[in-house]
Amino acid sequence: MTIKLNVIDLPKEDYQGGKSTLCPGCGHDQISNVIINAAWENGLQPEKLAKMSGIGCSSKTPAYFLGQSHGFNTVHGRMPAVTTGAAMGNRDLTFLAVSGDGDSASIGIGQFIHAVRRNLDMVYILENNGVYGLTKGQYSATAVKGSKKKKGAINQTQPIDLCKLAINLGCTFVARSFSGSKKQLTALMKAAISHKGFALIDVISPCVTFNNNDESLRSYTYVKDNDVELHAYDYIPHQQPITDVDVPEGEFHDIELFDGSVLRLETIGSDHDPTDAVAALTALHQAEIEDKHVTGLLYFDPTKATAVEDQHLVATPLSEIPDEEMRPNAASLDEINARFRGKA
Repeated sequence: MTIKLNVIDLPKEDYQGGKSTLCPGCGHDQISNVIINAAWENGLQPEKLAKMSGIGCSSKTPAYFLGQSHGFNTVHGRMPAVTTGAAMGNRDLTFLAVSGDGDSASIGIGQFIHAVRRNLDMVYILENNGVYGLTKGQYSATAVKGSKKKKGAINQTQPIDLCKLAINLGCTFVARSFSGSKKQLTALMKAAISHKGFALIDVISPCVTFNNNDESLRSYTYVKDNDVELHAYDYIPHQQPITDVDVPEGEFHDIELFDGSVLRLETIGSDHDPTDAVAALTALHQAEIEDKHVTGLLYFDPTKATAVEDQHLVATPLSEIPDEEMRPNAASLDEINARFRGKA
């Protein structure tokens, strides 16, 4: 039997994890499969990846992919802070963080905000189903107003849109997708991994147990029928010349990512400019008014410095710098103290 290898000569098996224990048909499992494919096709070394998560159905999923990578399951809502410490201390790792709408939009929203504004170099995958699946399906803070789950009253509370919030905070890569749109989600996942800075992918992932009925605005059927897609996508890895890729029909433009990879956007419907924050917020607002879900790359900014660059960290991971280099000598401390006294 022939085993297909990626660009670093590894089989896809090296990127898989344990068997899922989620409900059969859960959209989260599709997201896990996309992560496996994206990491394998991008040629990432499994041991150079770190999987971070909080608490919830979504936060169980890192057990189901990248079994040879580092992993840290934090307490509820605290994943961004733990990832901040880990990323600043181990800047040679690629950080893939998985969270849920409860973990990020409720108890962890403050931590989410500060990770975004610092432009931490990480991929933040939000598995968003609008309910608390582990505590019997109560509405979460992202549940759409007017939506109804299988049991209980219609949701009357205005939702928190983390894509809107991220754009207003200056997030450098903001996308929304659907667990049932494998091609779109895979292209966005590959691009997010190749991006330098904070990359948010808000993935609508229907909960088959509590929130997949026709009256739910996050059911599989509703999202498929009410999805406003901004672009068609092709991801072109840096190992592959752009000239070897079929140019799509119609209007398109290429976004070059940090590692030289390219995300090619072909216009579908309206001509959305992902470099325009106002256009991104307008698209989200209009979709909310019409009870639709706008998907695709909403906003992209490659110019903002990352947290590592802002802090002027050395190339060597902080975790590998010996104590004698980390600890300032007496002369250095005297010089620092003298500067402070001079400003007093």
